[in-house]
Amino acid sequence: SESAKDRQEIRRLLPRILRPYQLEGVLWLRWLERNNFGGILADEMGLGKTLQALAWISMRRIYEPQTKRPVLVVCPTSLVRNWESEARRFVPQLKTLVLSGTDRHDVFRLIPECDLVITSYALLRRDVELYNTVLFSACLLDEAQNIQNRDTDNATSVKQIRARTRIAITGTPIENSLADLWSIFDFLMPGYLGTYAEFHTRFEIPIGLRHSE
Repeated sequence: SESAKDRQEIRRLLPRILRPYQLEGVLWLRWLERNNFGGILADEMGLGKTLQALAWISMRRIYEPQTKRPVLVVCPTSLVRNWESEARRFVPQLKTLVLSGTDRHDVFRLIPECDLVITSYALLRRDVELYNTVLFSACLLDEAQNIQNRDTDNATSVKQIRARTRIAITGTPIENSLADLWSIFDFLMPGYLGTYAEFHTRFEIPIGLRHSE
């Protein structure tokens, strides 16, 4: 089966590293990719979400036209170097490019040659027009609650990224209201939850009223 093949590939790429629950997380990401869905990996802090994501990123992409295209990871500024360190530790076979600092524009031309590209929300906001010419095999948002406010520059910029598969990582997909979840899904699968006005009428208001009773 496809799942058995995926397990074999993961074990080959990361022998004796993943715990059983982490392996299941990687397989779930693979299932999302295979079925053209986006999704949220929402494990609690400290359970290895970054490792699971890197294991999935390191696998050969399912659709042939995507196999030579890089994966883009967008994360808070404070986590950029952590992603770089974890990638070099666990998946050193990947050619990784970190886009940060004032000289980052000098290496934009290298993006198509890389497997993994890492940048921050803050820099993506400034550079988003430069990404318009790049097609990524996948885009992954770490600490995806950074786009919970649908009208912010963070939210509008990441939604312009061109990628076949979209994944969000966050331990808190809903921090303030159900609107947080709508904004994340508007990145993952635009239209899946309808427009925000439709979501607000069908779900946010009724659920809010139920909890206020």
